[in-house]
Amino acid sequence: MRIGYIPLLFGMLFLFGCTAQSSTEQVKIIGSDTMVILGQAWAEKYMELNPDKSVSITGGGSGVGIAALIEGNVDIAQASREMKSSEIENAEANGIVPVETIVAYDGIAIIVNPSNRIEQLTIGQVGAIFKGRIRNWKDVGGNDGEIGIYSRESSSGTYEFMKDHVLKKDDYASDAKYSSGNAAIVESISQDVTGIGYVGVAYAKQRSDVRILRISSVEGGIAYTPAKESVMNKNYPIARSLNFYTNGEPTGKTKEFIDFVLGSGGIEIAEDVGYFG
Repeated sequence: MRIGYIPLLFGMLFLFGCTAQSSTEQVKIIGSDTMVILGQAWAEKYMELNPDKSVSITGGGSGVGIAALIEGNVDIAQASREMKSSEIENAEANGIVPVETIVAYDGIAIIVNPSNRIEQLTIGQVGAIFKGRIRNWKDVGGNDGEIGIYSRESSSGTYEFMKDHVLKKDDYASDAKYSSGNAAIVESISQDVTGIGYVGVAYAKQRSDVRILRISSVEGGIAYTPAKESVMNKNYPIARSLNFYTNGEPTGKTKEFIDFVLGSGGIEIAEDVGYFG
């Protein structure tokens, strides 16, 4: 899979750098909460290598970043999902021509409390749980106990990706608990023995107080964790690209930063954080 620029033909703030830099020299990035820690790591290293450059990173969700791009208020929108056709149309109506650059890949980790004896699920079971159609752990081979569902909020690209690809566009369970960030879901699952949630893999893989489930595409199939090989060869069924969106092909200061991200140093940083290049 090639990481690079893909033109589209349709529609918590972290600030780094010298305050003395003018706004025209600063690369402004807004969007995906999943990508905040990755953008932060890229920005820190980029500015260490280029002390005269400045990069600002703001989270809030993929939808927030895309909205900022549509309004022309950002150099780069970070998104853990693809832009919707309606968003592209709105952008074009504003004179914005979105261009997608895939900068990394992610496996969405399905996590439970370590005390939960479940080791694996099918993607169909995951969807049924988050839709509220499977309510008790005993129905998927676990202990008798009501399942606590933890989801990202609707501005999240991860929320959208799960809804589209796992829930098959159905609604989440009416009693699902919503969190604004990946870290909040991890903390909730670490304290709820009946809980299940989903996060970008980088937020879970280094934690001992949550456990990542193996997921199979079909009942009786091989179940995989969101490791690099299974994500990149598409054996892990809940994998996606992580994207930058710019207005037109990136140029100037924006292109310089993206070229760094796509280079060997940027890919190494992505994999150190917990994503894949």
